[in-house]
Formats: sequence, C-alpha cells, structure tokens
Amino acid sequence: MKRLMIAVSLLAGTALATPFAVAQGPIDNTPASGALQIWIGGAEGEKLPAFLADFETANPDLNIQVTQIPSDQFDTKLLTAIAAGTVPDLVRLYSQSQSGLLATGAFAEVPAGLVDPETFFANTYNTTVKDGVAYGLPWDAYATIFQYRKDLADKAGLEAPKTWDELKTFAAAMKEHGVEWPISLDVGYDIYNAQGLNEYVHQNGGSFINADQTAWTINSPENVAALEFWGSLISQGYASPDGPKFLDTVPWLTSGQIAAKDNGPWLEQWLVDANGADWVKANLATAPVPAGSSGSFSALGSGSIAVLKDAKNPDAAWKLARYLTESATQIAWYKTFGSLPAVKAAWDDPSIASNPLLDAEREALQTAVDIPQVPTWTQVGTYLGQQMELVARGQASAQDVLDDVQSFAEGAGLGN
Repeated sequence: MKRLMIAVSLLAGTALATPFAVAQGPIDNTPASGALQIWIGGAEGEKLPAFLADFETANPDLNIQVTQIPSDQFDTKLLTAIAAGTVPDLVRLYSQSQSGLLATGAFAEVPAGLVDPETFFANTYNTTVKDGVAYGLPWDAYATIFQYRKDLADKAGLEAPKTWDELKTFAAAMKEHGVEWPISLDVGYDIYNAQGLNEYVHQNGGSFINADQTAWTINSPENVAALEFWGSLISQGYASPDGPKFLDTVPWLTSGQIAAKDNGPWLEQWLVDANGADWVKANLATAPVPAGSSGSFSALGSGSIAVLKDAKNPDAAWKLARYLTESATQIAWYKTFGSLPAVKAAWDDPSIASNPLLDAEREALQTAVDIPQVPTWTQVGTYLGQQMELVARGQASAQDVLDDVQSFAEGAGLGN
C-alpha cells in the first residue's frame, strides 16, 4: 500500500556496511532453530506474528521476534542499525526506497537454489537484482489500474477508455453528465506524483533514466510530452489540482465528485469498508490504464524480503523467506492481510481468480514499470513531485520543469 515515507539520504558511492562477504551456501530443509529477529513496517507487523504460528509449529526450536516499526521511521532506523552493526536478521523493504538501502552493501545474496526466479512476476523479481545478483525476494506486488464508477459510465453510455484520446472523451462526457472532476490525479506533490508520472512517461515511450541506469533522461521530448498531457487534464477542467488527496479518494468517488482514478487494488476493500460489498459490485469497475503511443504501462509497487549480511541467524532467515514466498503461503497472506501475491501461481487460487475486479490487476502486473532503481531516486523523485505542482497550477511549462529537474538530478548523481 501507499505509505508516507521520509527521504533516505545516502552519500553517493559510500557503503555503510562491511565489504561484500562470500555468498551463503545452499539452504537445506532441516528445521530452523535459534532466535530470529524480524523488522517490519506498518500494519503488516500487527498481523505477522499470528500468521507465523504454523511456521513456528513446524520449527519448534525457533523463536521468532517481530518488531513493528512505523513506516515513516523504518528506513532511518534500519540505516542507523546498519551503521552500528546491530541489524535484525530479516526485514521487509519498501519498493520506493529499496534501491537506496541495497546500495549500502549491507544485504546478503539470495542463496543459490533457494527459489526459482521464474515463479515471480519478472518485473518484481528484478527490483531486487543488482549486477545480476539478487539481494531479496518479492513478497507482494501491485500495479495501478484504472478504477471508475461503472454506474455513472453506464448512464453516460461510456466504456472504459483504452487510449489517451479516449480518456479525454470519457472525461468530457462525464463532465457533461454532472461529474465535477471526472479524473482524479495524485495531487500530494510528492514522490508519489513522480511515480504516477512514470506511468505516463512509459506510455509515451520515455523513461526517467537510460536503459543501463547510468544517466538521467528526465527532460527527454517523450517525457515533456507526457507531463504536458498530465497537465492538460487539469488545465482542461477534467481533474482538480487540489484533490482528492490519497486518503480522500473514497468519499470523493462515493459521492460522484470524481468518476475515475488510477489507483492500486486496495481501493476495492476501502470502498467495501465504507459502502458495503453490494455497493462496490454495483458501482465499481476496473480496466488497464489508458495507453499512450507506446502502450499501457502501470506503476509497479512491491515489497521485498531481505536478509542482512550481519544477521545472527541467516539460516533461519532464509528458511522463513523461502516459506513466505511459497504459493500456498502467499495465498494465505492475501486472505489474512489483503496483499496481492508476487508469485504468479498464487493468482490462480479462487480467492483471487474469481474476483473480476482483479482481472485488470493481473494483466497490469505483466508490464508494470518500476521507478528508477538508483539510490538517489528518493531525492530526485521527491523534487520532481514538488515541481509538478507548477505545471498543475499553470505557473511553469512542462519543458521548464523537467529541465530544472534534470539539472537537479545530475547534481544528485546516481548514488551507485
């Protein structure tokens, strides 16, 4: 889920951990034992201790200690622990700041043969791979999808838009039928705005960074055109520059003040909680995000499990990581917490496969695009999100904003 996170400041090229150690050998199937320390941020930490009861039963000599850390403090606490050499054994990393943390050199390589990389969605697995080496395993995954008021669309005689042009046609028709702001955009003007713009950039054939991630390409013509299109949704009156903010999406969508938004799969449950399952069944529909000239690309989000090099019990940590990424465990965690699996086979379980609102999500995960996997993305993405407000309010052109952000990014470097 979307979380409020602080910026992770890393000195470019500086490792906080000891030099790279020899990769651990294969992990066997004997029971895990000893003390196992886990750090996890946010609400997952509330559910995880009880969820691990079956694993503890199967490993009776294992003592699992779960420490729940507020999401907005997690990265700082982990960086402090890395610098002090007092790390836990296993952590759950957030995709938005994962690259910066992995750049510390503090994480262990995934042992050979622990998992089959092909079992995961390739784009989620690749977020943990640096120079051909995996330093973590995907635990959950999501992609943004186009979610809209089906009842309002039916009254206007509309289907889900498939292209940028159709998106504006959809918005204009919704406006004519009384919807104040047909399209909802992220307007927090923070790093999540930049992640959202990343969708439009790839849909238009662009990228914030070159293919081998050695140079920023933020002000490319494709990217400028993508930001211009984003801004035009506001300037033409289809989206508000002021709302809804992320947590206000449910009341705005429920009231019909907005009709559609690119959002993650959690929105369905939020609407169920607010309005009931019958309301959702009657009023909500999902589809892949509208395509630009290069296709439909969603923003990828994921969480990874990683083991620290200085872990005191790496054997048990990797055994738990293997367990958490098995298909059956992924299904059970979805039923417990609602996080969607990163393992492809888990999506065939009836609990997921029978929900038509997740069909678009499964399709989107095949091609969803990640943010630039470089340590300085936190700084660059935050600055980009802030500067996007100038475009939203007509105070600067897309070209001027991206030229400025390009200069900022070149000054920040890549941090590798």
